This record gives sequence, C-alpha cells and structure tokens, in this order.
Amino acid sequence: MKKILLTGCTLGLLLGAQAHATEGVLGKIASTKSITLGYRDASVPFSYVGDHSGKPMGYSVDLANKIVERIQQKTGVANLRVKYNLVTSQTRIPLVQNGTVDLECGSTGVTAERQKQVAFSYGFIYVKGQLLTAKGSGVQGFSDLNGKTVVTTAGTTNERYLKSYNVEQKANISVISAKDHGEAFKMLETGRAVAFYMDDALLYGERAKARDPHNWVVVGQEQSREIYSCMLRKDDPQFLAVVNETLGDLYRTGEINGIYQRWFESPIPPKGLNLEFPMTSELKAIIAEPTSDPVE
Repeated sequence: MKKILLTGCTLGLLLGAQAHATEGVLGKIASTKSITLGYRDASVPFSYVGDHSGKPMGYSVDLANKIVERIQQKTGVANLRVKYNLVTSQTRIPLVQNGTVDLECGSTGVTAERQKQVAFSYGFIYVKGQLLTAKGSGVQGFSDLNGKTVVTTAGTTNERYLKSYNVEQKANISVISAKDHGEAFKMLETGRAVAFYMDDALLYGERAKARDPHNWVVVGQEQSREIYSCMLRKDDPQFLAVVNETLGDLYRTGEINGIYQRWFESPIPPKGLNLEFPMTSELKAIIAEPTSDPVE
C-alpha cells in the first residue's frame, strides 16, 4: 500500500477548503469581507447595465443590495466589498453551484428541476410566457405562428417550451435562439422574427427600449407561468434564512411597493423608459404570503 504524504502547506489548504465548506456563505463573507453577486447585463428592468459606469442596476439589483445591507449587519462587516460577476442564462446555475457567485438575483424562474441544483429565496415577481410582436403583424397568439420565425432567449425555460410546442403541435415554427433578451428584441425589430417569446415582464422591458414602444404589443394567452427568485447554493440554511428574512421584511413593511414602482411604473435609466407594467394580483399574493415554490 502506498503511503500518502501531506506537506504542512497541502494539509493547510485541505483544512481551509473543509472549513469554507462547513461554515457556509456567511462565514466565507465574514472571513473574506466580500460578497460576489451574479448579475445579468441585459435583463431590463431586473438586472442590466444602463450607463457608462458599467455597474448593474434594476429591480433585482435593488433587492440584492438590501440583502447585502442585512448581511453586513449579521456578520458585523461594516465595509463589505461587493464584487459583481456577469452571468448568462447558460452559466448562472453552474457559477452559483461552484461558489464563484454567492447570490444571483436576476430573472431566474423557480422550477422543480432547478431546485435539485440550487436553492431559491422567496419569489419577487410572477411572470407569464407571452409573445411580443409589432402592431399589425397579424399575430394574436400561438395559433398564428405556423410557418413563421419566432425568436427566444437561449438557455431559458421559454426556449425549451417553444421547441417542445413546435414539435408536439407540428407548428412548423422556425425557432431562433438569441444569446440574450436584447439580441432577441433586435432580431424582432429588424424583421428577422415576427414575434419574441419570453416572460411578460421581460417583454415589457424590451418594448420600452423601442423607438416607439406603442408600436409593439404583448399578445397571446400565457403559455407558461413562473416565479423569479434569488438563487444561492443548496444546503446553506443560515444564508437562505438571511435572504428570506430581508425579502420578508420588505414585503411586510410595504417597502417593496416603492421599489416595484420605481422599476416597472416609472421612467428608468438610461433614457427614461417606462415599462407601464403595474403590479399583478399574483405578485400581490406572493407579497402577502411569500413562497419559494415553483408554479404548478
């Protein structure tokens, strides 16, 4: 049998790794005096880069900042350094799983499949899968898409649904998968697709960016329903409790209403866009009774 010799340095590294694994994210944050937040750069109005500063902004970013404030109180780290790590639909879950990102608050829907990989906070928006199209396009719903080109965003549950629908219904839809929501809307604007299939809140965000938003309409009966939540690593109940405590307090005090109005019902950076997207009855229900469960 071969003997395994560990140097003092190697042993120290192993013990350090074990300590991080057992102390959880809050312990890691306290010892490093830093937290890494995942962000999206084109998920208006949830998380996006809207000016020359390069810093993310949005509804989800505001919620993440509130969570950071609470973490500072819990850990006693007054000058907590906040680092940002860009994520995409394809990379967001792996980066949370491997510890590169401590917390991701963007536009990630809770599903039973994803709950096997990561943990989710209380929900902060309720979304429905619909179509964005130009007025006069003749598209009123999925039944009008036969033989047409539809764009969606790669790595999303919407992409998966659209492709499944196309096969099961033999709809003869030409599906294009864009790298992000901004690219998808550009394809729609330039006529490369007749409709953009995505969650309604995100569609209103892209619509607001158009030269004349009122030339574009969100149509069709919803094909899917999801709750967006903040995402963190599994099996860290202490960290999840702090995240949920923060969101729960925002809901209980009504502070969430002002945050929502700022991003969904008021002009937002960089060009004073207004999504014109009032709070839905479904979100009001979540605020009254917070949940992290996927929509059945």
